[in-house]
Amino acid sequence: MESPIRFHRSAVAIVVSALLAGHANATESISQHETITVLGEIYRNTATKTVLEPEETPQAITVITKDDMDLRGVNSVSEALRYAPGVNTELRGGAVSRLDLFNIRGFINYTNFYDGLPLLYNGWNLQPQVDSVALEQIEVFKGPTSVLYGNIPPGGMVNIIAKAPQSTPSHSVSISTGTNSLKELTFDTTGQIGDSNVDYRIVGLAKQRDGQADTSEDERYVLAPSFNWQATESTLVNVNVYYQNDPSAGIYTTVPASGSVIKNPLGSMSPSTYLGDEDWNTYEREVLMMGYKVQHDFNNNWQFLQNARYMTADAYQENTYNGALEADNRTVGRNAYLTDEKSKSFVIDNQLSGYVKTGNFEHNLLFGLDYQYLDSDVKYKDTLGYSLTQDIFNPDHNSIDRNALNFQYKQNLDIKTKQIGVYFQDQVRYDQLVMIAGLRWDKYDSNTDAVSDYLGTVSKSKEELDDTNVSFRVGGLYELDFGLSPYLTYSESFEPIAGADSSGKAFEPSTGHQWELGFKYAPLSGDISGNLALFHITKKNAILTDPNNPYAPNYQAGEVVSQGIELEAKWQVTAQADFTLGYTYTDMEITEDSYYNQEGKTPVWVPEQTASLWANYFFEGNLSGLRTSAGVRYVGEAQIDAQNSQKVPDYTLFDLAASYDFSTVSESMKGASVTLSASNLFDKEYYSCYDKNNCWFGAERSIEAMLEYNF
Repeated sequence: MESPIRFHRSAVAIVVSALLAGHANATESISQHETITVLGEIYRNTATKTVLEPEETPQAITVITKDDMDLRGVNSVSEALRYAPGVNTELRGGAVSRLDLFNIRGFINYTNFYDGLPLLYNGWNLQPQVDSVALEQIEVFKGPTSVLYGNIPPGGMVNIIAKAPQSTPSHSVSISTGTNSLKELTFDTTGQIGDSNVDYRIVGLAKQRDGQADTSEDERYVLAPSFNWQATESTLVNVNVYYQNDPSAGIYTTVPASGSVIKNPLGSMSPSTYLGDEDWNTYEREVLMMGYKVQHDFNNNWQFLQNARYMTADAYQENTYNGALEADNRTVGRNAYLTDEKSKSFVIDNQLSGYVKTGNFEHNLLFGLDYQYLDSDVKYKDTLGYSLTQDIFNPDHNSIDRNALNFQYKQNLDIKTKQIGVYFQDQVRYDQLVMIAGLRWDKYDSNTDAVSDYLGTVSKSKEELDDTNVSFRVGGLYELDFGLSPYLTYSESFEPIAGADSSGKAFEPSTGHQWELGFKYAPLSGDISGNLALFHITKKNAILTDPNNPYAPNYQAGEVVSQGIELEAKWQVTAQADFTLGYTYTDMEITEDSYYNQEGKTPVWVPEQTASLWANYFFEGNLSGLRTSAGVRYVGEAQIDAQNSQKVPDYTLFDLAASYDFSTVSESMKGASVTLSASNLFDKEYYSCYDKNNCWFGAERSIEAMLEYNF
């Protein structure tokens, strides 16, 4: 059923939409962008949960389309975000692929969103991860989003948009090979079921490869069916399932800074160094998500959407962690541990939206009620004592006798969290002025029951949180006639924190707020578009690492401030060539610390500067069908530890990609194409660190070739 355009598409929207799709033909790009199915009907903006376009929204948003991901040869959400301004992706190096962990504007993001609903995380090792094979688009919303989504860090959020059923039949299969003995098979099929009012889509993946770290392996299987049922002229029902099985997911262990980041008198470790044990390295994860969306149009102006998902997941891990490097500069003590985790969760979001016009003012109203629940059981065992040793320059990967391990510490945890939120938002357009205001009330409850056994001494503990919060957001954007749209916004965040400090005191919820001044530019007749944002974020009750002991419990300090500049620009040079530029400057520091007086220190994993440039070229003439792409990304220096005692060096990486459509050679080869991609082309060695005892090597050079057939 057709619905009215709530806010007319501005000149800015038209040009930016054309560039987002990455094609030379603006008409085709606009059509592609406008028909993306996100929540059952048309495109919905992550930042507003409405049809207001990103370029009309008074806050910075980065949109990564499927075409962008295909051109760059991405294999994960983290890889897709490499060229997004304000996002730092490789917090735990290249060998750790089991989670998509990154920070936005300096603040770590542990929870991603999938089709507008959070992938709930238990705070341990069971972090759901959606494979890129199932993705249609990714949106990065910068700054606090608690008004619409509740429990979110102040840096921003990532919303992963799934591939959705289409009525037009389309089918594809692909096979891939590459470095690390990659073997991958995918399929994607969609269309209408007979003459019915039901559309389907089924996406699948089977993948195996050697991990970057010695002796490690990655193995994954994905099956994601979904269906759209046009129940009535006014009601659309979507049913979706996502199943992922990871029999093996690489490694999670670290290496010391000495011998990697810092010079060691005995030499240097290889980026493939693994200080764990082949006989005690397991990570098995299984995730099943089942969801539905119901969208009903009461009339041309009022609409209801219910979006819900149930998830069950489990993960079993056998691993080791290292102590400090000993005086001989080559030996580390190790502890063996295991975790056995199970989680069940349910999330639901109810949205009532309506369009009201009063005089010259157009209102797009949104009323929402959401609820989320997580029930997780965790079993943890640890040998303690660092009696297991490893030579960092000549590691023995078969030194652990699993039957002889003596677990001195055992813990069973029962974790339950729930949150309910009520929110309201009003978008107002008056001629060329777009204003937005939102208000939300949250109630968050958390209960963690723990039974601990240390050398036969059993103890019990209980942690309870019961927090409420009110957050709001206001902003405005004005569309000038020559394509420039200045905007100003204020927004707040709410982030409940499970756990307690070393004294047993439960953590208070963390809150934050941001001021953002920006300029969006995209003239109707121009080939250049972009966004410049100046931001200032303050986070109170921040959780920090003990600077004297990284293994000690975290503590809750006073305040952290992140401020800086973000630039994202797109230039359509010719009908065949385009460039995307990103730059971020971040000044982040602790401004209040009542425990260890770390005022002026910068948290780890926060580079002062990042920059990227990506270029595409589409050939014509005799080389028609050939697409080439190249990118360069720079990540500046970051602190090596909480004490800011040293810095992790900056690095610059180069990526290449090329694809060829064989239909230009012969009509009989229509639908066949080949893609070649290379990441870290010159095999640059680089690092990330949590402290001097725990560092990771960045991803080594990766080359992949994919043969695809569409029919």
